[in-house]
Amino acid sequence: MSAKAVLKGDSLTEEKQVLIERLNEDLAGELGAIIQYLTYAAKVTGPYRPQLVEFFLSEVPDEQRHAQFLANKIVALGGEPTTEARQVVPTYSNHEMLAAVLEAEQRAVRDYTQRALDADEFGDKGLVVELENIISDETTHAEETERILRDWPL
Repeated sequence: MSAKAVLKGDSLTEEKQVLIERLNEDLAGELGAIIQYLTYAAKVTGPYRPQLVEFFLSEVPDEQRHAQFLANKIVALGGEPTTEARQVVPTYSNHEMLAAVLEAEQRAVRDYTQRALDADEFGDKGLVVELENIISDETTHAEETERILRDWPL
């Protein structure tokens, strides 16, 4: 067993270690989303600035809640939560920011859908339910962003 799979004297099964690694990938995504929303709120310009700042900042608490849940779950499983965020796409216009947010939210939905399957296979029904709640949040974020972009002038 690798040193990575042993924490505080407790051995982790390979299946549990893989789940922890994947949850850490999701945590990195949530940390990146927080940075993305905060950065984009600061960078947004133009006549819709107040509305877009509010939109971006209103998403931060959900992403923070997801990140905290993931960090807690990783620790409960015997792992160490990552402190490294997923890279944020550089953007130079409001449209690019919204498009990057939409892409990130759609990725989150795909990732969490897979993670719920992983959790089910692992046998953690509580994790499955929480991940399904996160999928609902991320789907709502994606749909709202898509609606904003729908008639956005380029």
